[in-house]
Amino acid sequence: MHFNEYADDIHLFKPCSRTERSIASPLEQAVAALRSDPNSEGFVEKYPLPTDTAERRRWLQAALTVRPPGNLPAELVASVNQILQSELAEKPVTEASELPRLPGSFIMAESISIWEGDITTLKIDAITNAANTRLLGCFQPFHQCIDNAINCAAGPQLREDCNRIMVLQGQDEQTGTAKITRAYNLPSRFVLHTVGPIVSQGNPTQHQARQLASCYVSCLSLAAKAGVRSVALCGISTGVFGYPVRQAAEIALDAVVNWLAANPKALDHVVFNTFGEHATAVFLDAVHNRGNT
Repeated sequence: MHFNEYADDIHLFKPCSRTERSIASPLEQAVAALRSDPNSEGFVEKYPLPTDTAERRRWLQAALTVRPPGNLPAELVASVNQILQSELAEKPVTEASELPRLPGSFIMAESISIWEGDITTLKIDAITNAANTRLLGCFQPFHQCIDNAINCAAGPQLREDCNRIMVLQGQDEQTGTAKITRAYNLPSRFVLHTVGPIVSQGNPTQHQARQLASCYVSCLSLAAKAGVRSVALCGISTGVFGYPVRQAAEIALDAVVNWLAANPKALDHVVFNTFGEHATAVFLDAVHNRGNT
């Protein structure tokens, strides 16, 4: 499904409001909204509300993680947005434009950066999310996956947009394709959602290698069509989906460099966002090896 077929339904190009009315006690209002929300009834009944403020914040996050899309109360949106914007203001945000470019001598290296950090704190036009086929985010509270991290930092409107896309599409998202939404409370403007291949026992097939390459190509192509100029790419499928990091890095680098070479004016900057020292070292090795070939 072309993004023009769902852009209007999710107000893709409408700026996200960052200056909503001030709420005196946004956490308490969010909790109150959830406790009266029919879509959260099961969670509220099963998990009593803590008295400690920090635990209440965790309770709110867990409740939002398991809440199915639909009928999102306006007061919940307003209060959660204020909470997330306040929390973002306390985080160190990285300007993607200030990141160093690759030292490699190969073509398009000057358009690429490698950055190890929290993608939810990167100020860039668009970030990628390694999504599942439902495209609705992770429903497991505090799960350490990028899908959960992005949805928690963006807020519940992100899931609502993805749900609208899924309803319009009428079927699960195919592996190797991508969709785009607004980023809401993230410092980026957009989120590119893509579904990578699931690898069994660490032995990807040639077909899965092509699917992984397609994820990167689909994200870059969609970003360019939407007028995006800079994109951060995560290590798609290298987490719970089981793709070996070294093979994935080589595929990602090849796919991105080849796409940039074929579309030299489409994007200004691509950032490979790595998770952990090992992944960073692997990507740097892939860059070094490409520069020597």
